[in-house]
Amino acid sequence: MIFSQNALAFLITIGCLVTFHELGHYLAARLCGVKVLRFSFGFGRVLFSRRFGPDQTEWAISMIPLGGYVSMLDSSNPDESQAGVSEQDSQRDYSRQPVWKRMIIAAAGPAANFVLALLLYFGLFVHGTPEPQAHLRIANAGSIAAQSGLRHADQVLAINGKAVQSWNDVHWLILQAAVAKQDASVEVQRVEAGGATARYRLHLPLYSLKADDLEQDFLAKLGMALARPPAILTQVLNDGPGFAAGLKEGDRILSVNGRPLLDGVDFVERVNQSPDQALQLTVLRDQAVLELNATPVADDVNGRRIGRLKVQLNLAPEMREISLPVLAAIPKSVEKTLDTAWLNLKMIGKLLTGQASLSNVTGPITIADYAGQTARISIVTYISFLAAVSISLGVMNLLPVPMLDGGHLLYYSLELIRGKPLSERAVEISKTIGIALLGAMMALAFFNDFRRLGGIIARLI
Repeated sequence: MIFSQNALAFLITIGCLVTFHELGHYLAARLCGVKVLRFSFGFGRVLFSRRFGPDQTEWAISMIPLGGYVSMLDSSNPDESQAGVSEQDSQRDYSRQPVWKRMIIAAAGPAANFVLALLLYFGLFVHGTPEPQAHLRIANAGSIAAQSGLRHADQVLAINGKAVQSWNDVHWLILQAAVAKQDASVEVQRVEAGGATARYRLHLPLYSLKADDLEQDFLAKLGMALARPPAILTQVLNDGPGFAAGLKEGDRILSVNGRPLLDGVDFVERVNQSPDQALQLTVLRDQAVLELNATPVADDVNGRRIGRLKVQLNLAPEMREISLPVLAAIPKSVEKTLDTAWLNLKMIGKLLTGQASLSNVTGPITIADYAGQTARISIVTYISFLAAVSISLGVMNLLPVPMLDGGHLLYYSLELIRGKPLSERAVEISKTIGIALLGAMMALAFFNDFRRLGGIIARLI
């Protein structure tokens, strides 16, 4: 079931991104007067096609749905037969266009991916998205976050001078700082012991974050997490040790064995760590404080013995609806798109210089897994994922690698400088190098995918 959901979410993702990318090339070609022969979703053998428009362009669906292409009238392409091409159509040949037109057509695909991301972000910002409040969970007094002065339940107001509206902003801004190898200046609001609020600006060092940490939960390495509700029971199963101990729905657990609880997650962790061990629970019920004893029953989970009281808690974080007026959403969408594209570029630079792990390179299996996960969470989460992948696709295609759009832009830039095209020999050599680079990159992506496959399969079945 989950496998089919992942596959469907992946196909929708690829379909949207490829269609927009190739539509960019198609529309630019039409605006520049170039004749388009075929618009194909997918590669390989054509499964279905129809011809439309004044040029009778063939719109096709091909066998391998992992990409797509736009085929234009191009006399420089040995695969394109020029037999029967009229003199009028020959003037619409791609290779006969001025270099600036060819540059526009090549750049239009990645540009369409950026436009798609901008539109998706704009829609999210205007519609409004439920996002977790930016309240901290600091459980370890020895963590980097705690040593920096951050405290449990602090509300984050700004990071490096940029306002924070939700936990997603906290994650994003610290990630940006970590990639740039900068520390973070964190402004927080804190409720003091007497109930008054105070603001603090604290210095959070990020030196401990390594390249591999950025693909994991890097905030946890700093000792930071999203705040969770207190340990209030929402259900007590009548066949469990919690019910036998006298626990009731609505009870708030204050401490375990005399040690105060941080929140509901803290309570779950302590119960899980205590199979078959008697626990003294301090419980708040209807303004009365009770002392109850309960012994978690042992349960085997993936070869690990954990304790269970057979009670349930609400561990969902506190949410807030964030939306922007239309005029405010436009610059915010542009900023988000540009920031994400710049972060992608910096990550690519770090990969090339060895400052980031090559395990960050992912392929279709991982993308399908993430697509499925985000789609199951909510449509808002999936749209955010779609926008981020669209930007990554746009950035990747702008890299100056032969066979990619960026490689064509490099050819045309050199043609402008030299005043004439590169020699056929130089183009052939560069294409061979480009194919080798893309092959190596795909091999690495699939290798990383198969390394992760065990964890992915565990979620699929």
